[in-house]
Amino acid sequence: MMNRRNAIKSVALLLGGTLSAPTLLAMNRWEKNPISTAYPADLVLSESQKLMVAEVAEMIIPKTNTPGAQDAGVPAFIVMMIQDCYKQPEHISFMDGLKNLEQKNFMSLNQSRKTEILKQVESDTVDQMKVYQVQQTKMGDNDDREQMKEQVKGLPFWRLMKELTLLGYYTSEQGLKSSFDYVPIPGKLEMIKLKPGQKSFAY
Repeated sequence: MMNRRNAIKSVALLLGGTLSAPTLLAMNRWEKNPISTAYPADLVLSESQKLMVAEVAEMIIPKTNTPGAQDAGVPAFIVMMIQDCYKQPEHISFMDGLKNLEQKNFMSLNQSRKTEILKQVESDTVDQMKVYQVQQTKMGDNDDREQMKEQVKGLPFWRLMKELTLLGYYTSEQGLKSSFDYVPIPGKLEMIKLKPGQKSFAY
C-alpha cells in the first residue's frame, strides 16, 4: 500500500484542495516530527471525550459495505493530530466543541437525536467560519508568529472534526483500499470514464 506519509501530502487534492491553513500546518508538523512533544501538555482528552470523538467520526464516515472511521483507526489519528500538531487556538475550539456535546448528553442520546445535534453544529459552523475568516484576514495566518492572544478563536470544532476524519480515513490503508484501486506503477496518462460502482485510482 501507499506509504501514509506520501498519501498525506496529496490528500488536499483528494478532498478538493479545501483543507484549512491550521490543518495544513499541522500536517507539516506531523510529517517533520510524527512523535512531536511540542504541545503535549496543552490538551488532554478524557476517555469519555475520546469515545465522543470516535462516535462523531463514525457518524461522518459510517461503516456500510466499506469500513467506517473506527475500522480505519481514525479516532486515534484525530486525537494524536489535535494533541501533538495543532496550536492552542484549535485546542480551545476543539475542547469547546466537545464540552458543548457533553452538555447535551450526546453519548446517551439515540442515533436520530445525535444526528439532529450534529446537523445543528454544522449549521452553526457556517457563521463561526465567517468570524474565523475575518479574524484571519486581520491577523494573518503565519506559523512563525508569536502565540496568538487568548481571545483569538481557532478553527471551529466541526471543521476540525470533518477535516481530520476525512484526512485520517483517506490516508489509512483501509480507507484507501475501500475507496480506491491503488496503482503502484501508473500507466499512460489517459481520460477514462469510470463505470457505475468502479473505484477511482490512487497512485
